[in-house]
Amino acid sequence: MKRSTQGLPHPEVARGGRAARSGGLAGVVMMCGSGLANQTGAATGALAFPAIGPAGVVAVRQWVAGLVLLAVGRPRLRSFTWRQWWPVLCLAMVFATMNLTLYTAIDRIGLGLAVTLEFLGPLAVALAASRRLVDLLCALVAGAAVVILTHPEPSTDYAGIGFGLVAAVCWASYILLNRLVGARLPGTEGSAAAAGVSALLYVPIGITVLAHHPPSLRVLGYAAVAGVLSSAVPLLADLLALRRVPARFFGIFMSVNPVLAALVGLVVLDQTLRGTEWLAVSAIVVANAVSILAAGRRSVSPPVARGGTALPVPATPQAPAAGPTAPRGPRAGAPARCDAG
Repeated sequence: MKRSTQGLPHPEVARGGRAARSGGLAGVVMMCGSGLANQTGAATGALAFPAIGPAGVVAVRQWVAGLVLLAVGRPRLRSFTWRQWWPVLCLAMVFATMNLTLYTAIDRIGLGLAVTLEFLGPLAVALAASRRLVDLLCALVAGAAVVILTHPEPSTDYAGIGFGLVAAVCWASYILLNRLVGARLPGTEGSAAAAGVSALLYVPIGITVLAHHPPSLRVLGYAAVAGVLSSAVPLLADLLALRRVPARFFGIFMSVNPVLAALVGLVVLDQTLRGTEWLAVSAIVVANAVSILAAGRRSVSPPVARGGTALPVPATPQAPAAGPTAPRGPRAGAPARCDAG
């Protein structure tokens, strides 16, 4: 009698064979593409700052992100109750503020430092959920790195640093709100609705800015490319990558975004970092990676695409347990084990 293989992983995957290795490699390539696209999008948007400023760029970016995420999430807005609407509206406000403060910080202190400061938000969420000694040490390392990055002196742009830290607070709030929205709405409906509301909030801002500073087609193209590369491409790439790599590995890889931002800022915007600043950026990246590795199976939050939505984590193929039923992945919208970023 032939044994049923329904529900079991592919033999190559179970044995860690060629299919598993090629799938993992494809996942790493997709994560690299996602990070590079996200930071390249931010750098491309910065090219339009002299013409329409951060507010104008963010307005166009939010419009593009809203259209993309509404098409992907397809929220059934008429069926939302007030209990579902209020966290969605709060998420929309945080989403809008996060991008404006980040882009303003990029304009003042550069892409690498701005993204590094913003990354303190998800790191703080991850560390706050733990009482482990290793996480306390990670927090101290990250705090020392922030002091190095800010290096108070007469030429320090405190406003730019402040905008970066506000963006960090917004990203932390965004993660916590996404968890609540994911618990009250299925899939990515809540995040998509929040992106749509955020796009509507920027309609009067965008019209005002563009009316006073009429942009050229090239400038509009820079802003639109920022929306596509920082929203649509990372969302698709991250969803595909999470089908091929474990969620925790995905979270660790997200830690390299500040480094990618610094490299893209150097190549695209000719923004250089000093040796001590590179050391501080690396310290924050390492602190986040160590915190995730030490977390083990501690539940933190769903992976979050920088384009503006929480990513549902599909089941990762693995060898079957001793029992007759293979383990299942989390349902869409449920908290998953991953970095808070």
